Amino acid sequence: MGTTATPAFSADTLRRGVEGHSAADLLSLYADDAQIRIVDRNTQPSKPKILRGREEIGALLEDVFSRDMTHKVDQCVVEGDHAAYSQSCRYSDGTRVQTESMITLRDGRITDELLIQVWDE
Repeated sequence: MGTTATPAFSADTLRRGVEGHSAADLLSLYADDAQIRIVDRNTQPSKPKILRGREEIGALLEDVFSRDMTHKVDQCVVEGDHAAYSQSCRYSDGTRVQTESMITLRDGRITDELLIQVWDE
């Protein structure tokens, strides 16, 4: 009897999902009950935007990867049940975005992510 392998989080799997613009690949790294808290100019630390569950997270990823922009994982560090990574993005008009994420893992999947983002204005 075969079993389906669950993708384990690694810097390589993260990089393939982000740089390959693959919402499905990236979403596979999240647990069903995962949440992302987003802090930026519009959603301050006292009231972050919170996405709960794979459906809401998947909708965000589909939206982001549908845009005319490039994504690059600059650095990723994984240690035990935590990871952190930085990502640089660039829209076709030259506008740049920088994100920093701190991640909590359970059984090789992301359960919690704090994402801080800034962009050119």
